Amino acid sequence: MKKKINLSWLYFLLLLGIGYLLFNNQRSSDPEKIEWAEVQSMIEAGDVSEITFIRNDFKGEVKLRPERVAKYTDKFRDGIPPKRAPQFFFLVSSKFNPEETFAELNGAPEVTDQFKVIMKNEEHIWGEILQMVLPLVILIVFWMLMFRGVNRGAGGAGGGGFNPFNTGKSTAKEADKNQVKVTFKDVAGLYGAKEEVMEIVDFLKSPQKYTSLGGKIPKGALLVGPPGTGKTLLAKAVAGEANVPFFSISGSDFVEMFVGVGASRVRDLFRQAKEKAPCIVFIDEIDAVGRARAKNGGFSSNDERENTLNQLLTEMDGFGTNSGVIVLAATNRADILDQALMRAGRFDRQINVELPELKEREEIFQVHLKDIKVAEDFNVEFMAKHTPGFSGADIANVCNEAALTAARRGHEKVLQQDFLDAVDRIIGGLERKSNTIMTPAEKRTTAYHEAGHALVGWLLPYADPVFKVSIIPRGKALGLTWSLPEERKNWSKTVMMDRMCMLLGGRVAEEILNGEPSTGALNDLERLTGMAYSMVQYYGMSDKVGNLSFYDSSGARGYNLVKPYSEKTAELMDQEVKAIVESIHKRTLKLIESHKDAFMQLGALLLEKEVVFADDLEQILGPKVKPAEDDQFPQEEHSKA
Repeated sequence: MKKKINLSWLYFLLLLGIGYLLFNNQRSSDPEKIEWAEVQSMIEAGDVSEITFIRNDFKGEVKLRPERVAKYTDKFRDGIPPKRAPQFFFLVSSKFNPEETFAELNGAPEVTDQFKVIMKNEEHIWGEILQMVLPLVILIVFWMLMFRGVNRGAGGAGGGGFNPFNTGKSTAKEADKNQVKVTFKDVAGLYGAKEEVMEIVDFLKSPQKYTSLGGKIPKGALLVGPPGTGKTLLAKAVAGEANVPFFSISGSDFVEMFVGVGASRVRDLFRQAKEKAPCIVFIDEIDAVGRARAKNGGFSSNDERENTLNQLLTEMDGFGTNSGVIVLAATNRADILDQALMRAGRFDRQINVELPELKEREEIFQVHLKDIKVAEDFNVEFMAKHTPGFSGADIANVCNEAALTAARRGHEKVLQQDFLDAVDRIIGGLERKSNTIMTPAEKRTTAYHEAGHALVGWLLPYADPVFKVSIIPRGKALGLTWSLPEERKNWSKTVMMDRMCMLLGGRVAEEILNGEPSTGALNDLERLTGMAYSMVQYYGMSDKVGNLSFYDSSGARGYNLVKPYSEKTAELMDQEVKAIVESIHKRTLKLIESHKDAFMQLGALLLEKEVVFADDLEQILGPKVKPAEDDQFPQEEHSKA
């Protein structure tokens, strides 16, 4: 492929060369400035043949006799006289009387050779205009040349070349109804979200069915959910199913450094959408422009962003109407959006796009496995069970990482183990098998630390079931305990206490083994502390603090400098958190000491094999302790806490 030459710098150098030549030529042809006293001396010496006096400029031009020019070589720049006369010029004040002065000089007895005098007024209107306009033209040309490549690369409004008049144009990408090929068949899982957006598709396909009964088509729907759950894909599927034009833009594309550009782009976007109605406008990451406006101007205020938001509010539900234009927006920060944007009439519906459940993960695996050569014994259901909490993007990453792992190992097909190793790598990082990473003492401590986690998690009914324990370092972790958490939506106090005991199992194991703790429990303690404070501050699980919650669902408290509780209450909450953690510590210590033989056996097995699985745990500890069949929490569990 022939490489395209960028001529922008060539144009710029050519412009500089022309300017230099003009400037240099002007400098070499300009007459030299001298004082009036020197002109008088030249006249008395008979060297002047002609003086042209320009009245409106109070300027005189001196033309020497040809044979006398060489006499004044030292007064010329570089010793070279101008190619054309006049050779000198002089300036005088407004009080200078040229008629009388030149007449006296010509009539003076010491002047042997008289000179010719010409009086005139000179008009320079075009020269002045050119002098004013030329720098501006050069600046505009330079600006165009410098930014043309930048705009072409960034895909800015107005096409490839730079056009300052297109700055306020919308940068939304338009996909014609024949170009959107994504349908609901391409969107795996998301059952509840797909049901809600299917109604929007029905509105666009047959609006008369609803308007004939007096109903109004919703103006907008907000897709809310964690990153990677398929919000953008779902919006494309709506456009593909409805067979209508689709405008997509990011919230950050509205905000620019120029004042008023964001509001102008919002107006232009909706103007285009109205022309193509019925259609869908999709704004990704709308929190970039839809963040709650500041109540008072200060460090948290951004006038340009707020002006853009005001224009968006007006376009979505202002004085004008947007019939046939449905706005879809996506965000994972709905709590920080402006309340005016969330009201009915703008975003009539808020659709939650949550992390996929077990059945949904199976479907997502099936979608991403279409182009991957998997082994015949590959079990999709097994992989779905081993990826709890994974989003659609995470599952796509697992499938790709498994294919790369199989290729690296020389496999003809991707095996089940390749997928499991891919999950381990994504969660914990790449294995570091070097023997120099840990000393024997550190390896022993790590083995019993992980054994403590595994034992507590295996014996407590509401702790996550342990799947695998490893003391092979991954990423920053020296060892890991893999669990398969139950996908609960509602956690009781007993469930939280059991899980906190499992977090503290590694620290307690170190105390039993070495008589003192180490730094290896940093992440465990961080999560433990967070859960304990959540129980007291958010969930009202403290008898002394009571049924109070200081959780801020609006996200606006970050701008306040005052806590919603007193210092006395803060001290009480700290005391309650310490009491909870202390009770967790005592319970965990009692549990491990009562099964110390099994604990030591499990730690020794880890030192020997480095990786143990649930079957090994079952041989040492017996079957996993599970909750009661009716999922009720026995009273003795609370007493243990």
